[in-house]
Amino acid sequence: MDLRTLCSVLLLPLQILCCAVKAFVRFFIPGKRRDLSGDVVLITGGGRGIGRHLAREFAKCGAKKLILWGRTEKCLKDTCEEITLMGTECHYFICDVANREEVYKQAKVVREKVGDVTILVNNAAVVHGKSLMDSDDDALLKSQHINTMGQFWTTKAFLPRMLELQTGHIVCVNSILSLSPIPGTIDYCTSKASSLAFMESLTLGLLDCPGVGCTTVLPFHTNTEMFQGMRVRFPKLFPPLRPEVVAQRTVDAVRTNTAFVYLPWTMNALVILKCILPQSALEEIHRFSGTYTCMNTFKGRT
Repeated sequence: MDLRTLCSVLLLPLQILCCAVKAFVRFFIPGKRRDLSGDVVLITGGGRGIGRHLAREFAKCGAKKLILWGRTEKCLKDTCEEITLMGTECHYFICDVANREEVYKQAKVVREKVGDVTILVNNAAVVHGKSLMDSDDDALLKSQHINTMGQFWTTKAFLPRMLELQTGHIVCVNSILSLSPIPGTIDYCTSKASSLAFMESLTLGLLDCPGVGCTTVLPFHTNTEMFQGMRVRFPKLFPPLRPEVVAQRTVDAVRTNTAFVYLPWTMNALVILKCILPQSALEEIHRFSGTYTCMNTFKGRT
């Protein structure tokens, strides 16, 4: 082992410790937040649910322009009008992110009519809510195409210009189910796990790209119509998140350039437990919390 390699090996623990200390300090003393006044924000699935709350929060925090993408015009129009009344310029476009050609076409329209997107929020998602054997093949494909592949197309459409400008941010509204799957929603869990791997790889790939960052948000069950009917065993012990809280934490993570956010913070413990506990112990946790049967009452939308 040469001297340079030996020094690198000896310095690694110190570098890791330094990073841990910095992260600990930033948790209690947040750094300067990004000024959004020059940013053009595009939100997929921006017409309702978390997407609508994200639009409101970005507008409150002073974003220059907002662009909403989705499949339902009425929802997009209603949200767009609300944001406009708040005093922020807002546009909407009908776009199914599962359709690659449509994404590229609408991305070109956005650049021509609105300008360069500097913050891309991949929020669009669907859930089928059935077991594998009860699931329709087309519905399974739909989940993968929207929840996972849609991020490939949108990121490929907007990231190159961010790299040219040396300013930009890619956001993914993921789910804690990408790390801790449950029965009855195999399509959603699989697609979100793929989405998480995509964001982890992208985040590492952009480390040496000045001005361009990534944020992945992994929330617990959120109280929107998407997962309507889902019931955990102890709702007071494990209450669903409010969508406005998810939106606030997401925008704050963008402004502080935070790579990964677990909501609520107790989900960090779940990730740690999954790494150290045997499968049998994890199964007992699932039984206790009722996650094995929580989708039995599911009646949300796809």
